[in-house]
Amino acid sequence: MFKVGIGQDSHKIQKHTKSKKPLILGGVIIDKNIEVKADSDGDILIHSLCNAINTALGLGSFDIYAGPLCRSGVTDSKEYLLIASNKIKQAGYLISNISIMIEAGYPRLETYRKKIVASLSAILHLDKNSIGIASTSGDGLTSFAKGKGIQCFSIVSLMTK
Repeated sequence: MFKVGIGQDSHKIQKHTKSKKPLILGGVIIDKNIEVKADSDGDILIHSLCNAINTALGLGSFDIYAGPLCRSGVTDSKEYLLIASNKIKQAGYLISNISIMIEAGYPRLETYRKKIVASLSAILHLDKNSIGIASTSGDGLTSFAKGKGIQCFSIVSLMTK
């Protein structure tokens, strides 16, 4: 049996020198001079992926566990992804494939794709070939494309063990 989930997340960003919350995607520090407006570390890629996992499992937003953890001081989104991964195992499924699409006017993200895939692969114990990531600049058409934020969509397919 297969299940499919879709997730989305977005956060405001702004350029700073020595940001308090640098841009992190998929557990990889992308830019220390871009500040992410978020309660946690603001890793929109992982947040989007957690939402996709939850929707595939018939659950609500990942905030059902991330919110309380964040308020208790756990702000590393990799911890949230580990919880989502455990929910997959508890439900009797495995990840078949992950597809991620990011829209950001800056920074250009293609150069980080392999590092992000490697990070997600390590966290989820998943073959790198099962993780697809693409990014677009948005050609200046949206607020994300104009550099005011970053948006991410994720799709995950699960299969029974």
